[in-house]
Amino acid sequence: MTEPTHAGEAHGRALGERLNWLRAAVLGANDGIVSTAGLVVGVAGATDHRSALLTAGLAGLLAGSMSMAAGEYVSVSTQRDSEMAALALERRELREQPEAELEELTGLLQERGMSHEVAREAAEQLTERDALRAHARVELGIDPDELTNPWHAAWASFLAFTVGALLPLLAIVLPPADWRLPVTVVSVLAALVLTGWTSARLGGARPGQAVLRNVAGGALAMGVTYAAGALLGAAGV
Repeated sequence: MTEPTHAGEAHGRALGERLNWLRAAVLGANDGIVSTAGLVVGVAGATDHRSALLTAGLAGLLAGSMSMAAGEYVSVSTQRDSEMAALALERRELREQPEAELEELTGLLQERGMSHEVAREAAEQLTERDALRAHARVELGIDPDELTNPWHAAWASFLAFTVGALLPLLAIVLPPADWRLPVTVVSVLAALVLTGWTSARLGGARPGQAVLRNVAGGALAMGVTYAAGALLGAAGV
């Protein structure tokens, strides 16, 4: 009876991690769409030169993707350092005061609904098998074999932002001059509907409200930047 339970828990954790990664990827792509769309639409308000639009869009794509990657790397590196420090402390405590750690593990298992006798027996068996892994999972909520990887997170953020940013960039430079703005706006709003719906479904929220917020935010960003670009263009700046 024990093994199927552990297998089910492991499968549930793996599924949850995959969903979190997917949701992060969708949100990263959403950031790429909104920020790049706001940039190129703002430039389009000032000029219709394809070279200027392409330069601005590429600059925004590269700057945004690198910024996202660097930020994610720093954030996840900090998390990994914290996890490593917590594991090192736990390892030292297990070496210096094993009985106190056994009592602590017993208490933690009791808090999960086990009787004292069952919790004690389970704690002893887990300690004999792998004391550090037992404390890491039960006490710290960390899997020592699956620590967060900052490089994976950085590359994932870089790629997600780049994929999202490519849509408004291509939409603003490929069509004829008269069609650039409407094609970009329609494409971006459609993409925001998709990312809003997807992120809501992955997060278990209501898609309608998420889509509305997403589309409204993107439309506002494009409207504000276009107005600013148009004013600067009219002023000859």
